[in-house]
Amino acid sequence: MRLAVISDIHGNWDALSAVLEDIDRSRVDDVVCLGDNIGYGPEPNRVIETLLENNIPSILGNHEQAVIEPEHLSWFNPMARKSLIKIIGWLSDNSRAYISQLNFVRIAHNCRFVHGFPPDSATRYYFEASETDRRRVFETIKERLCFIGHTHDLHIIYYDGHTLGADIVPDRRLQLSDHIRYIISVGSVGQPRDGDNNAKYVIWDTSEDAIEVKYVAYDIASVAKKIIDADLPRSHADRLW
Repeated sequence: MRLAVISDIHGNWDALSAVLEDIDRSRVDDVVCLGDNIGYGPEPNRVIETLLENNIPSILGNHEQAVIEPEHLSWFNPMARKSLIKIIGWLSDNSRAYISQLNFVRIAHNCRFVHGFPPDSATRYYFEASETDRRRVFETIKERLCFIGHTHDLHIIYYDGHTLGADIVPDRRLQLSDHIRYIISVGSVGQPRDGDNNAKYVIWDTSEDAIEVKYVAYDIASVAKKIIDADLPRSHADRLW
């Protein structure tokens, strides 16, 4: 089986569309989304409609959490909070209904899918977790692989029962070991923050037990213009580059 994991689309429909075209070419059997489908970007409804049309399951990200729990808006910095309030106002009834049924965790294909940090946080970053907390997570969750988003970067935490380590996911391909447990941060479709402006996602090939990082180009200038035309902060557009 080949499983594609996407995350942090953030209203960037152009990037999502390019990624889905790449997924179609990549002989993928299933797709899972790790949330933050809205926020920062100009087309939240179109993103949600596309996920629904393609039957792609998603979990709840921290931006979606702010829709169903408005008190959570205080978690965001002032600029992100101001733009998210505007974006929430754009959401259709269908989008709101979709967001309301999202869960914090998905278990499928013997993997755990969480937006922030396992077992079930949408807001906690992996780098905020102490070594003790990381060990505890590995020793308590049943799944060998856990895929996370939230940071918009490509990173991996691993544990063999004794040694705990962390590293940047290597360019293109990562060979896994069956005696090691992993938490894999899959990067961002809509707003990468790892120094490379391509949209990114990963494919887990179960037959080879390997992670492949996919880099997908899209029309950044078009999305940046949409952000500015929508009167969202220019920094959201600049960050795409």
